[in-house]
Amino acid sequence: MGLRVLELFSGIGGMHYAFKYAQLQGEVVGAMDVNTVANAVYAHNFGLKTVKTRNIQSLSEKEVTKLNANMILMSPPCQPHTRQGLQKDTEDRRSDALTHLCGLIPECKSLQYILMENVKGFECSQARNQFVEALEKAEFYWREFILTPTQFNVPNTRHRYYCIARKHQDFLFPGGKIWEDFPGFNEDGQASTKIGEIIEPHVGSEFLVPNDVLTKRVLVMDIIHPTQSRSMCFTKGYTHYTEGTGSAYTPLSEEESHRIFKLLEETEDLEVRLDLLHQIKLRYFTPREVARLMSFPEEFTFPDETTNRQKYRLLGNSINVKVVGELIKLLTTILK
Repeated sequence: MGLRVLELFSGIGGMHYAFKYAQLQGEVVGAMDVNTVANAVYAHNFGLKTVKTRNIQSLSEKEVTKLNANMILMSPPCQPHTRQGLQKDTEDRRSDALTHLCGLIPECKSLQYILMENVKGFECSQARNQFVEALEKAEFYWREFILTPTQFNVPNTRHRYYCIARKHQDFLFPGGKIWEDFPGFNEDGQASTKIGEIIEPHVGSEFLVPNDVLTKRVLVMDIIHPTQSRSMCFTKGYTHYTEGTGSAYTPLSEEESHRIFKLLEETEDLEVRLDLLHQIKLRYFTPREVARLMSFPEEFTFPDETTNRQKYRLLGNSINVKVVGELIKLLTTILK
């Protein structure tokens, strides 16, 4: 029997694309999320049949058994564990769904494989301890990782916690630690793919950084050039907040933009400064470019009614498809 995947906290389908990336025999038999906008994007790409607008806490052992699901892929809410949040951990109501699943996992005898993604910091949480206890109770072998897409030649930094677990056969690499590299990968942690390779050829003026942001916040922006092989983690606040939410792009070379910034330091005339800033042609990465940096395939699209603000929020809450796809391969090595 092929893999029968239950995708929980499914969002816009990042895990589904990761499963397709792994090229394993099987299918996604169910996808659940409470976010109706995300579910509309999921249905747009995969059809209405699979996705359900459901609270995960309503999921029962009976339903999992009826679906004959043997793999769970999930990315529970990260807000209880983020550095910017209150870090209320299991006391945060958004942790209730994961707590429910921790009680459910040992009851679901059909489950053979589990992959979970969360924000860096989750590894120090009570929720993590609760999750590992559930895996132990259900007699899973498990391994933990902190990985970033640059380790997989994707020019984007997005450190995330991952846990993979399976029954019946232990992994061929040791546990007892959190892996910060990928077993079998001889990468140096630096991407070689250039940002210029993912850039759209024609981008509208609506993506230009507004004048008020240019004049007040340009010095705190992470500015990326075509020949660079890096970018910041894109969050759901991208374009709405300036600092720490993602990089901005200029088509100029590093040398040329540095020359302009040096001229900026030499004048206090507001008109001259704004003219210099316009010469940098600074713009936001488009949703398509952000999707590429998160390894979504070109076939992935948004419904026409989805606003750019919604696209950025949904992408910021999603996963890197390539990293998870490689982990799914590692998780299921015994099938080969």
